[in-house]
Amino acid sequence: MIDPKMYVLRRRVLLEKILHSSMTGGVLLLICAVVAVTAANVPALKWLHHFWDIDFGFMFGEFSFNMPVRQWVDDVLMAVFFFSVGLEIKRELLVGELSTMKKAMLPMFAALGGMIFPALIYTYFNAGTPSASGWGIPMATDIAFAIGVLSLLGRRCPVGLKVLLVALAVVDDIGAIIVLAVFYPAHEIHLMYLVYAALVVIVLILLNRAGIRTLLIYLLLGLVLFIFVFMSGIHATIAGVILAMTIPAKTSTGDIRAFTGPDSPLGKLETALHPWVNFLIMPIFALANAGVVIDSSSIGQGSMPAVVPGVFFGLLIGKPVGIFLFSWLAVKLRIAGKPEGTKWLQIFALGILGGIGFTMSIFIDNLAFADPVLINAGKFSILATSFLAACLGLAALYLTTKKDDKNNVF
Repeated sequence: MIDPKMYVLRRRVLLEKILHSSMTGGVLLLICAVVAVTAANVPALKWLHHFWDIDFGFMFGEFSFNMPVRQWVDDVLMAVFFFSVGLEIKRELLVGELSTMKKAMLPMFAALGGMIFPALIYTYFNAGTPSASGWGIPMATDIAFAIGVLSLLGRRCPVGLKVLLVALAVVDDIGAIIVLAVFYPAHEIHLMYLVYAALVVIVLILLNRAGIRTLLIYLLLGLVLFIFVFMSGIHATIAGVILAMTIPAKTSTGDIRAFTGPDSPLGKLETALHPWVNFLIMPIFALANAGVVIDSSSIGQGSMPAVVPGVFFGLLIGKPVGIFLFSWLAVKLRIAGKPEGTKWLQIFALGILGGIGFTMSIFIDNLAFADPVLINAGKFSILATSFLAACLGLAALYLTTKKDDKNNVF
């Protein structure tokens, strides 16, 4: 007879495993992207595609705040996503793969190459064209999707490769955040609101320094910070990253190494947000933004916009070449060491997975262009290239690895 308590415990453990599985999140993301594309092209489902364009907002006295549902997703929900990314970045900087210069050099070089080469390739195709501003699109890597694909290999994949991909993606996220903040402002910049935002950040830092660990205070001030950043013209998602950097990482005993424990504010938030980000925020973003209309506008009115080959070759060629060459250079110059148990062909194959731009690339695509034709063409190229990169990267890693229980943890 099955013990009811043991049955409930096993079901709970299974549910937690599913909720924290990168592969599950990646599969859900793919399903939502397929649903979005289908809704954009099947007349019976057009209501879902147009739902995201409906204006939604509220009034408070004379103050009115109104914008399309899609913008609520891109500005508000994605601010929570970037808050989660910021928490991960802070963890990696404090005690993770970026906590020492020796650990950080290889992913830093790999990510740098994986950003420079795609941007250069995109610029080669788009310089002097209306789509020239989209050079940031192929620079991004969708970490959730890439790790989800990598997880499909199970024990075939050396643990060093997964560690490198995670660390590389964190550095890549830092680069993407800088690019967003500097080169893709949402609106005209208003300095006064930036001053107000800076004052809120100073208060947050002082609270951290004073040892205040009450999360509600940080989150309420974070909401104020979000409003000021949004009103300043800088993309509001940056507020999420800034807030994350001010969240206390130490436990009540002052031990920063135990940040993942239940007594660490940073650990609490990162653990709590993970399933919400992977299984609600990112799928909603995919539903709202992956709906590319597949017609002549996807590749232009009779001619292909330069954004298509720019994104395609930037992600599919620029990413693996840049990641491989800069990694090889760092190792040859003795700046960094190659992950134990990995081969150079495997690192190149990993670079192909870096070409999965998906959500981050679509996010930048929405900011880079005002012309709906260019936005649509960019999304079409991102989705097609990300799918191809996932298939080719998985095949390349499968062919260059072997099942070895001793050297792997999957």
